[in-house]
This record gives sequence, structure tokens and C-alpha cells, in this order.
Amino acid sequence: MSDSVTERARQRVPTDSQERRTENTRDETEDERERQDDETLRCPECGSTDLATDEGRGETVCEDCGLVVDEDAVDRGPEWRAFDSKEKDEKSRVGAPTTNMMHDKGLSTNIGWQDKDAYGNSLSSNQRQKMQRLRTWNERFRTRDSKERNLKQALGEIDRMASALGLPDNVRETSSVIYRRALEDSLLPGRSIEGIATASLHAAARMAQVPRSLDEVARVSRVDEDEFERAYRYIVRELSLEIKPADPTEYLPRFASDVEVPKETERTARELLENAKRENVHSGKSPVGLAAAALYAAAQLTNEDVTQHQVSEVTDISEVTIRNRYQELLEAWDATPFVGGGGSGAEA
Repeated sequence: MSDSVTERARQRVPTDSQERRTENTRDETEDERERQDDETLRCPECGSTDLATDEGRGETVCEDCGLVVDEDAVDRGPEWRAFDSKEKDEKSRVGAPTTNMMHDKGLSTNIGWQDKDAYGNSLSSNQRQKMQRLRTWNERFRTRDSKERNLKQALGEIDRMASALGLPDNVRETSSVIYRRALEDSLLPGRSIEGIATASLHAAARMAQVPRSLDEVARVSRVDEDEFERAYRYIVRELSLEIKPADPTEYLPRFASDVEVPKETERTARELLENAKRENVHSGKSPVGLAAAALYAAAQLTNEDVTQHQVSEVTDISEVTIRNRYQELLEAWDATPFVGGGGSGAEA
């Protein structure tokens, strides 16, 4: 008798545990369903879930009351249109855009220098050695011949100098194209890579109307100023680059910002330079020297406390040159009717 009671008790225990497990599963399912209901987008006006999305307008509208529930939705599709499968295959793309600022135009794979996996965990010593060998072979495959090694070194030099001079990406791109043309036309034999790279960057900056003075470029270059100037004249002549003479007004915003003068002074300096060009005073003069003298003259005309020494330090122009150009600018300013104001510049 006792054995049968014990056996029924043993059978009842698993049954009770199964019932409790089933109840727990049912509760979890109900909680998950309630959570999904809460996450379902509802109309805040009438509580309806009957919402329609207008892809063209980027809006989500309630079908029952007409309320615009969401607007300005992000279109995650491509920005191009294709009308057949062939056109779609031609236009579809992945990865970063190609660029001339890298010797392989950014189409190769780079192996990161961090010895960590995708989850941020450190690699073992064997894995680190393996990754180092992969990096070595990857670099060898990326630069297969001397031409690619030359291009890689030059583009790295252009990027370094452009960063030091604060030049934008479009200037770096243009200078990379100029250097590629020089390399393809075999203009490098007998000349240094750094010299041609510096000349390409200077030419690109002039073409983009954000010029830098010869002293500024020579300061960040690895070659001396004479070699850089010879290389610049050589590539301009051989590649037939159309580069206009530098305009003194192109230097003004940067100089005015460095000297920290107000907009009124910068505007007066621009008027002085425009007047000097009308009077043909700028002919045969350094544009950097004219810009420096115009900035100093404008500071005197607008009663700003700016010395020749301050302007000389910012522009790398000697104080003697600033004084000479300063007198020429003021003479042209006073000689122009309805501009000079009857000798105000001479008194300043």
C-alpha cells in the first residue's frame, strides 16, 4: 500500500513542475505580446494602428482620422534611378568612393594596425605574428613596382604638406592629378620626388585661388626654395598648366584673420588693392607684399593698433617692403578722384 502511494506521489511531482513550466511560458508569451503591442506605432489622436506610409512625401498618415503621425522619413534607398537590370548593375556600388589622393585610388584593402579582433579582444601572440605577416604581404602587393612606390611616397608628401598649410581636399585632389600627369609624362627623371610634389601642390593651390606664398610652401617642404621653384616652372611649362598670376586680394582674408583686424579694416584693404590695380601699381610687384602693405595701410586708415612688425611676422614680408608698398598704395589712393578723400591717407 505504501509503495503505491509513494509511486503516485513521484508521478505527481513531475506533473506539477510541468504545469508550472507551462504557466511560466504562457506568462512570458503574454508579456512579449504586450511589449510588441506597445512598440506598434499607433495614432496618437484616435489610437488606430491602421497607418499608411507615403514614400514619396516621407510621411506616415493615419487612415482613420488623417493625422500625419510621422514626417521627414529617411529614404534609405539609392540616390540614383535605374530602368532595367543592366543599368542597375552599372550604377550600384559599395564601399568608399575612389580618390586620386591614394596611389591605388582607394580600391585596395587596408589591414588595421590594432592587434584586436572584431569584438575588441586582444589577439594572441601567434595571431599577432600572423597579422604582421599579412600586413607585410599586403603592402608588397599594393606597391608592385617602382612607379607605384614613387606615387605612394609623393602622395603621402602632398597630404603632409597640405595639412601643414591648411589646404582643402579639392587642392589635394588637384595636386595629386598634376603629379600623376608628371609621372606619366616621364618628367621625374633627374628631379626629386619631394620637389615635384611640392611644385604640384603649389600649382594646385594657385589654380584653386587659395595660394600660399613661396616662403610658406618652402617652410613645410623637404627641399630648398630654389629647387622647388625650378620644379614649379618646369611642370607648368611641360604640362601647359593655365595658372593666372596670383591676385593680392586672395591673401587678404587669411592675413586679416591672423592679425585679428575687424571686417572694416579688411574691406578697406580690399578697396586699396582694387584701386592699386586700376592705377596699375601692382604690375611687377609681389602680390604677398601688396597684400601685407594694404592690410597695414587699412589698419592706419581705420585707426587700428597694428604695427608693421605684426604684419611682417604674419606675412613673412620684411618691414622695408611693407613700407615701400605702403607709400605706393597711399599715393595711388590719394591720386584717385572721389576715393582718397583729399589727403586723408597721407595724414594717416
